Amino acid sequence: MKRWKKGITAGVLLGTLGLLAACGGGDKASAKNGGDSGDTTLTVTTWNYDTTPEFNKLFRAFEEKNPGVKVEAVDIASDDYDTKLTTMLSSGDTTDILTMKNLLSYSTYALRDQLVDLTDHIDGLETEPAKESYEMYEIDGKNYAQPYRTDFWVLYYNKKMFDEAGLEYPNNLTWEEYEALAKQLSKPDEQIYGAYQHTWRSTLQAISAAQNDKNLAKPDYKFLVDDYKRMLRMQDEKAQMDFGTAKSTNVTYQSQFENEKAAMMYMGTWYMGALLTNLDEGKTNVEWGIAEIPQKEKGEAIKTFGSPTAFAINKNSKQQELAQKFLDFCSGEEGAEILAGVGVVPSYRTDEINKLYFGREGMPTDEVSQKAFDPEKIAIEFPIDENGPAIDKILQEEHELILVGDVTPEKAVGEMKKRVEQEIE
Repeated sequence: MKRWKKGITAGVLLGTLGLLAACGGGDKASAKNGGDSGDTTLTVTTWNYDTTPEFNKLFRAFEEKNPGVKVEAVDIASDDYDTKLTTMLSSGDTTDILTMKNLLSYSTYALRDQLVDLTDHIDGLETEPAKESYEMYEIDGKNYAQPYRTDFWVLYYNKKMFDEAGLEYPNNLTWEEYEALAKQLSKPDEQIYGAYQHTWRSTLQAISAAQNDKNLAKPDYKFLVDDYKRMLRMQDEKAQMDFGTAKSTNVTYQSQFENEKAAMMYMGTWYMGALLTNLDEGKTNVEWGIAEIPQKEKGEAIKTFGSPTAFAINKNSKQQELAQKFLDFCSGEEGAEILAGVGVVPSYRTDEINKLYFGREGMPTDEVSQKAFDPEKIAIEFPIDENGPAIDKILQEEHELILVGDVTPEKAVGEMKKRVEQEIE
C-alpha cells in the first residue's frame, strides 16, 4: 500500500499497554491430532467466520497444498474478539495461530511476550510488495506477525436506490452533499434510510482524525464536534438509523446494505469480499458500487483511514513450524492471489495482483471505483500508544453518550480531553 500515515515508533511501543477487559473464551475446536481422521489439525482464531470468506478460502487452499493437514477455526464474535482472545491467552490457551485484528491489540499481545518473534524469519522472505504493511508491525526493531490484508474505507452505495430516486451516483462528495443525498433517499416510514453509519466509534472518530490530520491518542478532540453534530442532525432528520436503535438491536452493517435498507454506507474494503460472496450465493441481489469517502472540501485530496490485518503464532502453540508455514503461505504471493480472487485487498500487492483483484467477477471497475481504490492518503485507524487500550475505552464511552443524547458533543470532547490527560499522566 502507498501513502500510509504511520503512527508507530519504537519508543512509543516500549511501554506496557493496559489490559483489555476480559470476558468469556473462544469456542475451541477439536484436538490437535484431528481425532479419528489422522490429520494434523492447525487451529486459527477467527471472527464471524461464516461471513468473512477469506478465512475459508485460505484454510482450504493451505489444506490442498499440504495433504494431511486440517485447518480449523476457533471462531469468536467480532465485537468480542479482542477481549475473548485476551482471556484465552492469559489462561494459557494453545491455539496455534492468532489473527491480529488491529495494531492496538497486536502490540498488547506482543509486549506481553505471548507471540513468537518472527523477525529473523521475516528477514529471509520477499516482503517488498508488502513493505509498508510489515513496517507497521515493527516493535523496537522486532516483528511478531505477518500481514496478509490491508484495508481502508470507501463509500458503498446502492445503484438501484439512486436510480429510483433519479439521482446521480455519488462521486467526490463533501460531507454536506452526503447529508443532503441521505435526506433525499430516506423513507423512514418504511425503515429505509439514505445512509447507515455503524456503531463503532471509528466510523466517526477515525475518519475525522484522518481528514483533520489528528492523532486520537493525543488529548485534543475539538475537531470531532462538527462531525458529531452532523451525525446527530442526520439521526434527527431520519436520514440514517439512530444509534440507539442500531446498538440495542445489534444491527449488522451487512444486513442494512444487503437488504437494501440503506442507500449509502461507508465501510472498509474488507466488505467487498463478503458482499461478492453473498451475491454469488444468492443471499442478496443488491446492485452496488463504491466511491471515495466524503471529504471536508470539494476537490481536495482524498483522505481516508485503514489498518492491516495479520496472522501471528501463539507462543504456547505445539506446532510452531507448521504454523510458520501457514503464515508464509497466507502473507505471500499465493495467499495474495487467493485473497484478490475473492475481492479482499491483500497486503502483498503487485501489478499482477491488482489486475487479479479487479478481474474478480462482480467487482466494480468504473473510473469512480478505481479512484476510490487509490486514495491520496490512508491514515492509521488508531495509532499505537502505551495507553492505547485505555484511551480507546474512554473514546468509545463518550462516543456512545453523545449519540444517545446524554451529553452534547462540546461537553463530551471536553470530557475526552480531561479523562485522557488523567490516563496518560
